[in-house]
Amino acid sequence: MDLIADILLAAGALGAGFYCLVLSRRLKRFNDLEKGVGGAVAVLSSQVDDLNKSFAKARQVSEGSSQALDQLTGRAESVAQRLELMMASMHDVVPETNVPAQQPARAVTAETEESDALAVAYETEVAAEAPAEEPGKSAGVMFVRHNRDKDRVA
Repeated sequence: MDLIADILLAAGALGAGFYCLVLSRRLKRFNDLEKGVGGAVAVLSSQVDDLNKSFAKARQVSEGSSQALDQLTGRAESVAQRLELMMASMHDVVPETNVPAQQPARAVTAETEESDALAVAYETEVAAEAPAEEPGKSAGVMFVRHNRDKDRVA
């Protein structure tokens, strides 16, 4: 009976050894860096690193674009303010109503330049001598500025 128990024990040990050998080979193939899960993990790790680098570059580019857009917006707002002031000052200009449909082209000479300069000087003197408007009387709304803070999107 001891002999049969020893033979069964040896057979069990050989079976367990064979099973361990099979498991060892499967584990090596599973962790192989080229074909198995180890390779997949290595590839995914390198892809994550590449994505992190590209994300950092995209963030830098977007921050630079945001700053450039802020500068351009500031410039556009200042130009818009200047244009609004110019439009408001255009209310002071009186349009000429007695202009003929077609004026013949005239040569610019020293006489015409001098007469134009005298006409401008005369007009400024007449405007200075004109009586001032009554203080309680308003000429109307000439310029309305919209509040940009309400319209601005965060």
